[in-house]
Amino acid sequence: MNTPQRCHWVDLTKPDYVAYHDNEWGVPVYDDNRLFEFLTLEAAQAGLSWYTVLKKRDNYRAAFANFDPVKVAAFDEQKAAELMQNPGIIRNRLKIAAAINNAARFLEIQAEFGSFSNYQWRFVNGSPQQNSIAGPADYRATSPESDAMSKDLKKRGFKFVGSTIIYAHMQACGMVNDHHNDCFRKAHSTAR
Repeated sequence: MNTPQRCHWVDLTKPDYVAYHDNEWGVPVYDDNRLFEFLTLEAAQAGLSWYTVLKKRDNYRAAFANFDPVKVAAFDEQKAAELMQNPGIIRNRLKIAAAINNAARFLEIQAEFGSFSNYQWRFVNGSPQQNSIAGPADYRATSPESDAMSKDLKKRGFKFVGSTIIYAHMQACGMVNDHHNDCFRKAHSTAR
């Protein structure tokens, strides 16, 4: 049996990482709670590896009310202090505060645009951008679209939403298809 070709960054010794690549990364997401989850986890990743956050995702789901932005926006100082004591998540005071703040800003965008998905997908004209990735040098850290989304989110009061974090978010939730050209997922990450 042939092993399918995957993006070069996938560590084949980590089954959970392989599963994330094969089933989630680059698949278009339109569900607001999932988008809030990815946005929160990408912010938590800042300065760390994605795999560090991926391993803690179930703990994050438990700690952050399964990424329900209404519930997270209601977290108070006591809840933030509890989260700082939770060894299952990244205990960074600024990142925890950002998640709570961003939940409230997320709800504002939902109210304005009908859904966060409607807001977010405008930055790529509603459909995934297809990038040609022949090798590691072709991966980018930002794009004009991530610059624009980052700038707008910051203007709206979001934290930990620099262009690099937003580009990683765009990759994760399928706004851009950055699977390697030879990756078996390249053609499968365009369907809605």
